[in-house]
Amino acid sequence: MKITVVGSTHIDFYIRLPKLPSPGETVLGKEFIMKPGGKGANQAIAVARLGGESYMVSRVGNDIFGEKLIENFKKNHVDTKHVYIDNEAHTGTAFILLDENTGENMIAVAPGADNRVSKEDIDKAIDTIKASKILLLQLEIPIETVVYAAKKAWENNVKVILNPAPARPLPDEIYRYVHVITPNMIEVGHLTNTVVKNIDDAIEAGKKLVSKGVEYVVVTMGARGSLVISSNFVEHIPAYKVKAVDTTGAGDAFNGALAVFLAEGKDIVEACRLANAAAALKITRVGAQEGLPTREELINFLSKYHNI
Repeated sequence: MKITVVGSTHIDFYIRLPKLPSPGETVLGKEFIMKPGGKGANQAIAVARLGGESYMVSRVGNDIFGEKLIENFKKNHVDTKHVYIDNEAHTGTAFILLDENTGENMIAVAPGADNRVSKEDIDKAIDTIKASKILLLQLEIPIETVVYAAKKAWENNVKVILNPAPARPLPDEIYRYVHVITPNMIEVGHLTNTVVKNIDDAIEAGKKLVSKGVEYVVVTMGARGSLVISSNFVEHIPAYKVKAVDTTGAGDAFNGALAVFLAEGKDIVEACRLANAAAALKITRVGAQEGLPTREELINFLSKYHNI
C-alpha cells in the first residue's frame, strides 16, 4: 500500500512558554527544543509509523538541517529518493511558541527550499506516484506544484487527499482532482468565503466544496471531532477525550492515518474514526513528529475505548 506525500520538509524551533505573547509583548520561555517538522514530512512519517509504505517528494537546503532531516526520514522508514537537495535555498524553518498550560501554539514559517518544490520534481517522481494507492498533499509548497501533482495523480487513477493547510486560496481546477479534502473549520471558511462558527456552518461550507467536484469533504474540528460530507450523506464522528499537551501535528497525524486506512480499504467514516484516534493520541505528547503514534500504540489506545 504505497502512499506518496508531496510537501514541505523543515526544521522546527520550539520555545515552551507559560503563556502565548500578545503583540509587542515579550514572554520568558522555559525551554528551547529543535525538532524535525513540515506538514509534508510530518504526514509522511505519520504514514510510515502506522504501517504504510511511505514515499516523500520534497526539497531541503544544502545545509546541516537538510542533512539531518534526510537522516530522520530514513530512521522513520520513509523513502527519500525524491527528497532533493537544493543549492539555492536554505532548509525550511518554523518557529513554534507553545503554551505549556493549554497546548495551544503560534507558528511562523520561513519556507526556503519548500518554496522551490516544482513541477519538474513531480515529473521526476511520476513513476512512484503512479505506483501509489494515495497521493497526500498540503499547501506549504507552491500552489501550482500542488495542482500539477493532483492532476498527474488523477490522470493515473491515484486517489488524492488534499490537506488545505495553511489556509490559502485555491484555483477551482484542483477540486475535480481531489478524492478527499480535509480542512479544519477555519480553512473550510477561507475556501468558501464564509464564516464557520459551528457544525451547521461547517456542513454548509463543506457542501459548497462538494459542489465543486470533491468526492468527500472531511472537516476536522479538534475536540468536536470531524465531519464527513459528501453528495449522499453527512456524518459527525466524535473526538476521543484526552488531555492536550501539544496540539502541533494533530492535523498531520489525522491526515497520515486517513491515508493509511483508506489505502487499506476502510470506508471514509471508519477511516476518519481511526484518524480521530491518531490525532487524539498525538496531542497527548510533545513534538510534531515524535508524538506521532505507531500502529501498535494506536491499537492499544483504541482498546481502552473498547472500539476494536
